[in-house]
Amino acid sequence: MRLLDSHCHPEYALKAGRLAAWVAECRAAGVEGAVAIGTDLKDWSDYRDLAAQQPDFFRHTVGLHPCHVEEGWEETVAAISPYFADHTQPAALGEIGLDYFRLPSDAAQAERIKGWQQEAFRRQLMLAYQFGCPVVIHSRHAFDDCVRLIDASGVDWRKVVFHCFVEGPDQVRQVNQRGGRASFTGIISYAKSEEIRQALKAQGLARLMLETDAPYLAPQSVRGKENTPAYLPEICAKAAELLGLPADEVAEVATRNAREFFGFAAG
Repeated sequence: MRLLDSHCHPEYALKAGRLAAWVAECRAAGVEGAVAIGTDLKDWSDYRDLAAQQPDFFRHTVGLHPCHVEEGWEETVAAISPYFADHTQPAALGEIGLDYFRLPSDAAQAERIKGWQQEAFRRQLMLAYQFGCPVVIHSRHAFDDCVRLIDASGVDWRKVVFHCFVEGPDQVRQVNQRGGRASFTGIISYAKSEEIRQALKAQGLARLMLETDAPYLAPQSVRGKENTPAYLPEICAKAAELLGLPADEVAEVATRNAREFFGFAAG
């Protein structure tokens, strides 16, 4: 089985000085590559360097995560464009989007931050339209607004992935009908995630991408522990069970989809 983790955050392993062991563990588990997803200016250069040094394993993205949208966010968004002129270009713009789950309890402050998030999202979607690049979407308690803003941006929906999909089948159909796709994590193995499992089944195999979102959201057998792309085979096995297909077939298609979406060389 050969797999590719379409969304993870290896900064934790990099900062701990154990990236080489981390990559070796991934390869031993059959994970042949990973997309290092940018969330803020602090990790963009690290991930670019990873992709430059290990192009056979890493691709990288740049983007301002909605939970990092704070006062002065405009300067961070303005720093994105030079990365797309770099010799090692990002594979996508992301993760970007909206997160209304973590808003402050104070109503006025919450509305202010929602406004910042929406404007930061709009501006980054404008950049994605300009560059014609794929887009990795973070959406939590904000699905309708995310769809509305993507629709308004002119971005090609075929280049859009909603990462760590946590909505139901009706929502995934909205994404698919526009040409976009959803990516699924170890959440599909959690007992209370039936709606998400139904969304995976509604999307089916043809558009499927799999991810760990490591170091977060470890699958059920290791839930509560630090996640790693080495656990991707368990996620794949669960997806195969839900689709009623052999795990090797699901791995092949999901890996091919991720390679094509993020521009990896053919494996």
